[in-house]
Amino acid sequence: MREPVELRRQRILAAVESRGSARVSDLAAELEVSVVTVRRDVEELAREGRLRRGHGLVRSALAARDLPAAPVPDGESVAVVVPERHSYLYESLHGARSVLEAAGKRIALHIAPQVGGAERPLVERALADGAAGLLLAPRWRTRADEEDDYGWLAALDVPAVLMERRPRPGSALHAMDSVCSDHAHGIHLAVQHLVGLGHRRIVFATRHDSPTARTLRSACARIAGEHPLVEDWAWTLSAPEAGPDGPYPAEATAELSALLREVGATAAVLHGDVDALMLVQQLADNGVRVPEDCSVVAYDDVVAGLGTTPLTAVAPPKADVGRAAAELLLRRLDAPRGAGGPVRRTELLPSLIVRGSTRARAGCTDPSE
Repeated sequence: MREPVELRRQRILAAVESRGSARVSDLAAELEVSVVTVRRDVEELAREGRLRRGHGLVRSALAARDLPAAPVPDGESVAVVVPERHSYLYESLHGARSVLEAAGKRIALHIAPQVGGAERPLVERALADGAAGLLLAPRWRTRADEEDDYGWLAALDVPAVLMERRPRPGSALHAMDSVCSDHAHGIHLAVQHLVGLGHRRIVFATRHDSPTARTLRSACARIAGEHPLVEDWAWTLSAPEAGPDGPYPAEATAELSALLREVGATAAVLHGDVDALMLVQQLADNGVRVPEDCSVVAYDDVVAGLGTTPLTAVAPPKADVGRAAAELLLRRLDAPRGAGGPVRRTELLPSLIVRGSTRARAGCTDPSE
């Protein structure tokens, strides 16, 4: 199913604003569309004053309008390593950037491609270039990818903080600083919201190709399974390619609209926003109205509010995660070696943004029923 034009343009904006500039050909490859399509989008965004065009290059209009003209500070550098095509973590990057630049630190941004182990050579290069500290968000598409990185990350000899990554207890990285959203609380907010509207049968669809996705799946199973008012629930992958840890049983790869019918569900929670927006379109094609027939909650709130029906969404504090991680890293950099205090594993609570995609269950006059 084709991605909505406005959603694609928001992704272009997010990519360009996170980097300051980008090549049209690179954007086309990342969005998996033609160069002609990206050029057309860029022309419209430039006409609206949201981007600046160059010869094969797109620049952020935000940078031109709002950022000071002073040169990048010449202080010691901090390397930031994030995955490519990850607008969620780019918001965390913006939060970290504001703190680090205010402290006079120079940021060296490294984008890791979508292959296992991509972060290690980038970190080694950053350290060879003199980076004094690291902010890291490894992709960790599978548990094996995560475990493969434990050894060399634990051996780093500069201060480092993980963003939105929480190594398993007892692992070599258990004693590494990290700042995360409390995603279990986010799922709790979604379930409580839907149950409060009288929904008793819920389908959860999450990705399973990142630590966040795996945390969300576990939280869905526990919270829905223990909730006294949830009568039935089911889980499936939000996209066929989102489960590299498979194989999965047939019910875990079921097509979403069919699974909703099978469970008799009147509500769904999806990770992430794009998959939720695509579900709304798919349901409409099958004559199912949102929210009249089915309430939908998205998880991430990057572009959830941009749909024809703006989606109710769980919003992790993405920028605040970046800010808190940068502040923790600065504390380590400013302290004498070994004197920065105990390791910190910080969790920030998500919030729920209620929009037009959820309402009381049809025919339910008393949600406590």
